[in-house]
Formats: sequence, C-alpha cells, structure tokens
Amino acid sequence: MSTTLSAQAIRVADEVWIAAALLHRENPDRLDFSVDEIVERVRNEAITAFRAGVYVHVVQHCVANRAPNPGRYRVLFETAKKRRRLFRPGDSYNPEREGSKTTPKPAHIPERYRFLLDWYWNVFASQEARAQRQDPLLALRGSGRELWADEHADEYIRRLREGWE
Repeated sequence: MSTTLSAQAIRVADEVWIAAALLHRENPDRLDFSVDEIVERVRNEAITAFRAGVYVHVVQHCVANRAPNPGRYRVLFETAKKRRRLFRPGDSYNPEREGSKTTPKPAHIPERYRFLLDWYWNVFASQEARAQRQDPLLALRGSGRELWADEHADEYIRRLREGWE
C-alpha cells in the first residue's frame, strides 16, 4: 500500500479508533465518552464520507467486552451502557475476540493521524498511565504504615483502644 491512502481504503474500525483517540487526547480528564460523541467525532473528522456502519462499530463491532456479532475488534471498551473508551492492554474482553485488532496499523491510517499511535502507546496505554488510573481504594493500600512502623499491628490497635470504656 502506498503512503497516500484513498478514503475508501480506511476501515470503519480505524476511523472509530481515530475519533476515540482524539477525544481522549483532547479531554484527558474524561474517563469515557458517549456512543453519540464518538459517532459525531467520526462524522466531524470527515476522513471519509460518513458511513452508516460507524454507529454499529461503536455500539458492537469494536467493543472488546461485548460478544462479537460479527466484528471481533478490541478497539473500544464499554464502561457503562452507551459509554465507551479506548481499549487498553490489561482490560478484560470477550475471549472470542482474542488476537483481534486493538489499534490501526500505521500504513492503514492517514499520515496526519499517525501521531495518535505514539500517544496511545506512550501515554494512554503505558504502565505508568495504568498505575495512575488504578482503583482509588486499592491505591490506599499501605498508607499509614509509618504510624506503626516500630510496633506490631496488634499492639498499635490495643494502644489506640486504651481508655475507650
């Protein structure tokens, strides 16, 4: 394939990935987006003439944690009803989607969007980014350990409870 792509050569799933990646990159504080926001971003980006298949790709074909029907991509992750974000390594997914596409190949998307692949791997899907997004309650594990660092936990609790009666 040449470095210049025709609009028809771009897969709908790749357009969906580009739209979702742009939304995440422009809104780093948002965890997810509505199905309609992603569809509208595909429409507004106008990589190709808008195709009817975009909606079903965002709702079903590209969604890793839904049963394939028939699309098997792992491009998006359903966070709640009608809510999606980009799929990340480590996300749970339907086992029938094993081995399927998670990002576009650079040669399959217009050159002006290839920077998104670097952003995805180095920022959005990186180990450091995943660590920052961990469960806030689990993130508390080990906090306060300096309070009883020099004393056994049982002794610390016993000392705290002295005089409660």
